Amino acid sequence: MAVIEITDKNFEEEVLHSDKPVLLDFWASWCMPCKMLSPVIEEISEEDDSIKVGKINIDEQPELRDKFRIMSIPTIMVFKDGKNIDQKVGVQPKEKILAMLES
Repeated sequence: MAVIEITDKNFEEEVLHSDKPVLLDFWASWCMPCKMLSPVIEEISEEDDSIKVGKINIDEQPELRDKFRIMSIPTIMVFKDGKNIDQKVGVQPKEKILAMLES
């Protein structure tokens, strides 16, 4: 499944009302660690259809950045049943991200 661009307009439908767990990557185009993490996020989205993967550009979506108090990027969040169940800041190895999804 392709990575979905999450905005304040589709957040509720794509994340809060998703019937699948959702992995969110808060990022920015100027962020080098975000660029390092991006291929891992893409790989996870292509390998597992049982999850939804979305990216939130914090410069284009300041409402979501502020709502979730994103202070450092990349920040990864996992939502299940409309609730944020896990969150990590910084570049994470693929195994750690997959473990977040399994919790």
